[in-house]
Amino acid sequence: MSAKPFLPRGLVVSCQAEEGSPFHAPAFVVAFARAAELGGAVAVRLRDVVNVTAVRAATTLPIIALTKGSYADGRVLITPDRRDVEQLFASGADMVAVDVTDRVGPDGVHRLEWFRRVRNEHRLPLMADVATYEEGLKAAEAGADLVGTTLSGYTDSTSKVRLDVPDFELIERLAKELPGKVVAEGRIWTPEQAALALRLGAAAVVVGTAITRPVDIVKRFASTLNR
Repeated sequence: MSAKPFLPRGLVVSCQAEEGSPFHAPAFVVAFARAAELGGAVAVRLRDVVNVTAVRAATTLPIIALTKGSYADGRVLITPDRRDVEQLFASGADMVAVDVTDRVGPDGVHRLEWFRRVRNEHRLPLMADVATYEEGLKAAEAGADLVGTTLSGYTDSTSKVRLDVPDFELIERLAKELPGKVVAEGRIWTPEQAALALRLGAAAVVVGTAITRPVDIVKRFASTLNR
């Protein structure tokens, strides 16, 4: 299954608002998605069925959807349950993102094996969020339509990765092996960084915090000024 018809080369805006944010409501997520469309994004990445349903009614942009759970250590688990996959597609998602890292989920199943089971059940587009080069290759071999560098730096095996810059090395290595399938995601703060990711071979670039999280943007400015 080719990723190119689904996702043109360009910018994907992650329109997510965490609990506690003043923007944590479907109306604000829809506004972010509409702004992304007006600004020239090629797709949006959304969390939870309620937001997918709302945005699907307001825009024609392709939607990459997910839910969030947690591992036993409290770290984020992208789309933990197969029922989530079904519900996200039913609510209007064009693609669902899932965690395909080298970890074992709360159900005791290794995430790669979990992904294989989901892949066998669903022929609709699936994006694998990975943290390492090896995970990316295995996910693609198991049938991922797209592979995102989303989780680099957020797993035990990538704990030494810098959290202040994108993982350009991972983006480039995966893009060479998986042309047209790699989505650069994680800590991309500037248009220049996004453009570099495309030059390194990424099929698309996901930007979230730098666009749709005003609280984090303010913190970034404030901390710099305080220094």
